Amino acid sequence: MLHVPTLLRTFLTRRTLERNGGFLKLFSTMSEGDTERRGKQLKRATEENEDSAERAAKTARAEEKNTEKDKKYPKKKVVLLLAYSGKGYYGMQRNCGNSQFRTIEDDLVSALVKAGCIPEGHGDDMKKMSFQRCARTDKGVSAAGQIVSLKLWLIEDIVEKINENLPPQIRVIGCKRVTQGFNSKNNCDARTYSYMLPTVAFAPKQQTWQDSKLGDIAAFRLEPETIPRVNRLFALYKGTHNFHNFTSQKAPNDPSARRYISEMSCGEPFMCNNYEFAVITVRGQSFMLHQIRKMIGLVIAVIKGYAKEEVMERSWGQQKVDVPKAPGLGLVLEMVHFTRYNERFGKDGVHERLEWDVEKEAIKAFKEAHIHPTIVETECQEGSMVSWMSNLPIHDFEATATGTRDSKDQKQDNAGEGNDSD
Repeated sequence: MLHVPTLLRTFLTRRTLERNGGFLKLFSTMSEGDTERRGKQLKRATEENEDSAERAAKTARAEEKNTEKDKKYPKKKVVLLLAYSGKGYYGMQRNCGNSQFRTIEDDLVSALVKAGCIPEGHGDDMKKMSFQRCARTDKGVSAAGQIVSLKLWLIEDIVEKINENLPPQIRVIGCKRVTQGFNSKNNCDARTYSYMLPTVAFAPKQQTWQDSKLGDIAAFRLEPETIPRVNRLFALYKGTHNFHNFTSQKAPNDPSARRYISEMSCGEPFMCNNYEFAVITVRGQSFMLHQIRKMIGLVIAVIKGYAKEEVMERSWGQQKVDVPKAPGLGLVLEMVHFTRYNERFGKDGVHERLEWDVEKEAIKAFKEAHIHPTIVETECQEGSMVSWMSNLPIHDFEATATGTRDSKDQKQDNAGEGNDSD
């Protein structure tokens, strides 16, 4: 006869052993998983440490190399005189992290690194070299006398070595030492621009060529009395005015919309590639986005007969006036001026005056080789001015600009490059 307590104890003991065995098996499996996981974590940590060590070693080598170069070529604050053709570039200012839209500064900084003027690590952070441009030119706009200030190693034959790493349409013309606190934008007193255009832009509106052959446009010659009338209108811009209608996103009461123009005039016509051209020159303290192109566009509209002369005075008032924007082709930053800096530091025996008389011939040669031919050839092939003139009739010069027109102009401005000057 079986004893019940003995059978119960045997059953319970067996169940306990089975459970303990399962637990031990589970514990063993968990231990193996933890070991594998810890192994992976340890491997990652080791790899990260190796990467960190490699980066640290690379940084140390770069710093050692830079220190050696600093001893041989101490960093100095300088200005570089630049000339460039803006065709194919999205303006002057660099857009870090956006390689799709190439700018003049992209190629310049790359050349500075390759020439050994700045450390390689400074190429992505231009603040490290105290980089500052004097003017931010718009898409397609060229320059014959752009200035940038920065700190760099004054290596031997610095201008030649930088130019060896630049494309032909960008050139460093000169290099001069400046004070440590110099800022090319803030120390600039004035900027001079030119605008080269076919004289057919000043033809009466009764003469239209949008459907004509290029030969007909080439045959056009400006009447002798037109240039004096054009210059009388340009002279109205002289002095200080509220140019809120000549840019975007500026309210009539915004103090920054008040700008001073010291001179503006159009030169005598000349022939180029069988077409008649003229050059407009304007000098002012500073210019807002599209300001110069709109100043020229409004005068063209008046000369052609689309607008009355009184619209110019009205454009400086509180009303919103529809001002047409002339094409960007033809606009050139000619020179920037540093009168106050020259008066203060130009005679101290240490710093040079920021004047470029010696470089005038090199500047002229670059313009004749790269800037003017590009403007003329593009205008003759694409007819940007004639195409733009065909849209002048849609502007309403008699009344304040409508919300629809403002919106359209705003979209066009936003499609630009985001620069705050021409």
